Amino acid sequence: MPAASPLVWNQRLFSAAAGHARDMATRNYFSHTSLDGRSLAQRVAAEGYLWTSVGENLAGGQATVDGVIAGWLSSPGHCSNLMSRQFEAVGVSCVRQAGSRFGHYWVMVLARP
Repeated sequence: MPAASPLVWNQRLFSAAAGHARDMATRNYFSHTSLDGRSLAQRVAAEGYLWTSVGENLAGGQATVDGVIAGWLSSPGHCSNLMSRQFEAVGVSCVRQAGSRFGHYWVMVLARP
């Protein structure tokens, strides 16, 4: 896919990503939907980010940033999110949880206000 414009870091999106990564790691699951039933849109709104478009990339098991990005770029759906012109802001988090299924839980939240 053609490259998109650079994204800007957003603390609220980071907070949404970190919360979801932490929840998946500590509760040992992997899903775009939280175990309490909350969607990405609900988690981002709860952080006070008023979005017009929102997307999320998840990864589990990769121990390095390079590994995660390579995986996302080789996946059509994830790459589409990364290169989408509909997103302007990003927040990314990784949480490591020894003894969990994946060990490393990565969440990238992309949005446009």
